[in-house]
Amino acid sequence: MQALIDYCAKADAAAEIALVLSNVPNAPGLDRATEANIPSLTIDHKAYDDRETFEDAITKALEDANIQLVCLAGFMRLLTKTFVEHWRDRLINIHPSLLPAFKGLDTHERALAEGVRFTGCTVHYVRTEMDAGPIIVQAAIPILPDDDPESLAIRVLVAEHRCYPYTLSLIANNKTEIIDEKVVIKDATAPGIAFLNPTDAI
Repeated sequence: MQALIDYCAKADAAAEIALVLSNVPNAPGLDRATEANIPSLTIDHKAYDDRETFEDAITKALEDANIQLVCLAGFMRLLTKTFVEHWRDRLINIHPSLLPAFKGLDTHERALAEGVRFTGCTVHYVRTEMDAGPIIVQAAIPILPDDDPESLAIRVLVAEHRCYPYTLSLIANNKTEIIDEKVVIKDATAPGIAFLNPTDAI
């Protein structure tokens, strides 16, 4: 969330943060919002009898603030189909793996256990299935021979802090279009080379 705040504070930013909403009272993100003079609100899920009424309260708060795009950041609750469909193509999430690999939790531990040579992060539009939806931006991170989950998480987090603001800028500048559940990005280029891991072994 701080990376998004920093991006939106730039003079040439194409987006602004109109509301920071948390379901956890006293979440650190609320303090960060206050420091940046951004309106914030807590809607505690424990105060509601079911997910539907909780999410109805979220939707009302978002619509009252005239929110056009919802960026999930550390929101650790599964959303219902009704909520996801209401915000379809206006709801994005970031996940610490190269989706569709390693959905869910413990992504770094699982990547290391599988012996993959690359992991990374993915920003995607949200769909009803967990950690699924049209992929917007990905960053690939090489796994080093001496990596453990903590060291790998640190490097992936650096990539997340680049990917999420970049994705927000693409959407805010009308660079993204979803066609057949795939994201087409206008005027985009790709690296165009293969990255090998390991290297220099011979």
